[in-house]
Amino acid sequence: MWQDMAKFGKKLVERGLVESHFGNMSVRAGNRMLITKSGCALDEITENSVVEVDIDKPSSHDSIASSESPIHRVIYKNTTALAVIHAHPTFSVIESLLGHDKIIPPDSEGQYILHEIPVVRGGFGTKELADNTSGALKDHKGVIVFAHGTFAAGKTIEEAYFVTAQIEHSCKLKYYCDMAKSIR
Repeated sequence: MWQDMAKFGKKLVERGLVESHFGNMSVRAGNRMLITKSGCALDEITENSVVEVDIDKPSSHDSIASSESPIHRVIYKNTTALAVIHAHPTFSVIESLLGHDKIIPPDSEGQYILHEIPVVRGGFGTKELADNTSGALKDHKGVIVFAHGTFAAGKTIEEAYFVTAQIEHSCKLKYYCDMAKSIR
């Protein structure tokens, strides 16, 4: 499993969807999850970069797991997700800062794949953010956290990566379309 995380961690960094030491990802395995460690460089993931923790309760490894582990746990408890990626894509964060409650993708692919992208709120690693994120992911493939980044869920880490990339693509197109409209 960590090998797939390493592959898509590199892709996230190469595409500019995260800076090397920001963001995190996890994969569910029964009532446990494999999650990147706190401060892990996503483009340098090795077997030692991930830790296995319980989904249903805190564990002794929580202190070295990503600080967003509580959000991943609640997503797994409340959705059918088997993989989660948390990224910090630039245009997604910008669109959230513009005060939108949701983003309607302007492109046909974004509309087909995402329909709409909810913007949720809550402090980093908090129960409020976990509840808001998991609630939105029940009906959506991905969400944007206000001023923070995205969470994307999938049946595989590849699907979660694809959703992350599509969210950013749609937000980038929306940003440029809105800017072009404003100077017309």
